[in-house]
Amino acid sequence: MRIAVIGAGAVGGYFGAKLAAAGQDVAFIARGAHLDALRRAGLRVDSPGAPLHIKNSLFTSESREAGPVDLILFCVKSYDTEAAMEMLGPMIGDSTLILSLQNGIDNPQKIARRWGEERTLAGVVYIGAKLAAPGMIAHSAGGKIVFGRLDGAIDPAAKAVQQTLTAAAIACELSRNIQRVQWTKLLWNAPFCAISCLTRANVKQIVESDSLTKLALDCMAEVQAAARTCGIDLPAESFQETLTFSRGLGDFKPSMLQDLEAAKPLEYEAFNGIVVKLLRQAGKPAPINEIFHGTLKFLDRRIKEEAMH
Repeated sequence: MRIAVIGAGAVGGYFGAKLAAAGQDVAFIARGAHLDALRRAGLRVDSPGAPLHIKNSLFTSESREAGPVDLILFCVKSYDTEAAMEMLGPMIGDSTLILSLQNGIDNPQKIARRWGEERTLAGVVYIGAKLAAPGMIAHSAGGKIVFGRLDGAIDPAAKAVQQTLTAAAIACELSRNIQRVQWTKLLWNAPFCAISCLTRANVKQIVESDSLTKLALDCMAEVQAAARTCGIDLPAESFQETLTFSRGLGDFKPSMLQDLEAAKPLEYEAFNGIVVKLLRQAGKPAPINEIFHGTLKFLDRRIKEEAMH
């Protein structure tokens, strides 16, 4: 299968490297110092028991160099979705599929509106990984993809993607209810990413604090209410399941805290802004997510201002 990874950071780089190591023809679309390092020395993945070094793949910033592909792993940050969608044209062939491996709940819908629902797969990723340095990904845990069609259908094309991932030793699951899976992950991302950024606390410190745990639960209740406006039911037991999952993460730093510490833009719109928007449209309050959204927006603006000086 000919595959392109757009946004070859921690997530895209890890899964792309696994696919390339399994013999798939993978092109990595990247930029900046990361791309320079990839071209110079290849892509390295430091992973427990299974390090990878990919040297013979195409590393480029130009989608036209990749040409038409069978599968696009769409791994850019949510705030880059619209711009990255416009880069896909030269890679789209008659049967190209686009698998979104992004945070948030509405990126696949944006892709589907631009390139067609028949091409679009929504995915949710469970992985502990970060871009440790240009050209180097540090993988600490996990590496599972749950994905599916927005309408819940399971067809031969989606099954072919599952087979390709499985053959590359990537744990994966084809879901008939991927939108519920996306919301379940937002139940974690909305509170834990925001709280970690605002307090500089890792997951272990958050779940060991009664006050921060209560704040997380209050945020989850708003996510649950927002999900209901979209016809998605997140049962009350999902809250405790989310906390139990979090206790197993140890001192893991959520992705948005990693971005904050690296002075990168923050995904507060995808995590908290969407909750505020949906509940506001339904005439309901979202006080916790409003506070998270407002304060993270301030931090994000300060990052951008400091980058200009």
